[in-house]
Amino acid sequence: MSASPEAAPAGAPRSPAADDDRPEPEPVPAPVEDGGPPVRIVPRRHPGRLLSAAVALLVLAMVVNSVVRNRRFQWQVVGEYFTTRAVLDGLVLTLWLTAAVTVLGFLLGTLLAVMRLSANPVLRTLSWGYVWIFRSTPVLVQLLFWFNIGALYPRLGLGIPFGPEFVTVKTVNLFGASLTALVGLTLHESAYAAEVVRGGILSVDPGQSEAAAALGLSRWRVLRRIVVPQAMRSIVPTAGNMLIGTLKGTSIVSVLAVQDLLYSVQLVYNRTYQVIPLLMVATIWYVVVTSVLSFGQYYVERHYARGASRALPPTPLQRLRAAVARSAA
Repeated sequence: MSASPEAAPAGAPRSPAADDDRPEPEPVPAPVEDGGPPVRIVPRRHPGRLLSAAVALLVLAMVVNSVVRNRRFQWQVVGEYFTTRAVLDGLVLTLWLTAAVTVLGFLLGTLLAVMRLSANPVLRTLSWGYVWIFRSTPVLVQLLFWFNIGALYPRLGLGIPFGPEFVTVKTVNLFGASLTALVGLTLHESAYAAEVVRGGILSVDPGQSEAAAALGLSRWRVLRRIVVPQAMRSIVPTAGNMLIGTLKGTSIVSVLAVQDLLYSVQLVYNRTYQVIPLLMVATIWYVVVTSVLSFGQYYVERHYARGASRALPPTPLQRLRAAVARSAA
């Protein structure tokens, strides 16, 4: 004969084991009328949603039809120049410039963000001044300034301050169009990257740094191993937008005669006078590259979101498989 558990006194807290022993509540049946069958529950209809979706699809179909059937786009010319050597060379330069500016800009921006968060008032002030200056002037003005830097500094030298110079170089020979574009865009990008990184670091709970400091970890190790990995959840979305913005912003270097994608198609339509189809070539390439970058940004965000939620959202491929399985069932 087994002993039955004693009843808990009134007001005493229940243990988790006691909660697990409780029987699950019976499902509530659907309401019945006069002893008849259960009442069928019909979901609420939303005619407004169906109407708005139909109108949106109609407008989309009209836009696509006007683009595809408009002969003035000259789609045969677009296909002819889409993969020409001049266009592909401009695309490669655009991709290289985007990658170099993004990497160098975020390296310098991370350094500026650390200086901005430093306890040293000199470093903090210098970082703030840098960000203030480069965010206050348009990027085109900065590019033109660096392109004409030779008017201010004909020669640049490396040596002892207020003493002899060991190496000197003429600025005209140093700052070509491509290097000017790289320097100007990098300095501009780093000012915004500094604020992005600083915002991501500040989004981390200060208790994380305090707990790491209590364990005796150095400030640099805390920043590199604890703060930055958690801050990436806030940094990656904005950094992805900046990367796409940099890709499109490189078209501004065409004013310096840098043969990027836009300048390459401009050289072609200045010769053939086929402006619209050549601009469509550049537009389609920008859309393709931006789509690839957006696809990669989605998976990078998903990677750094692993510790923020219990279950990761399904990928587009997983959603497609689930939809196919539901339709086949």
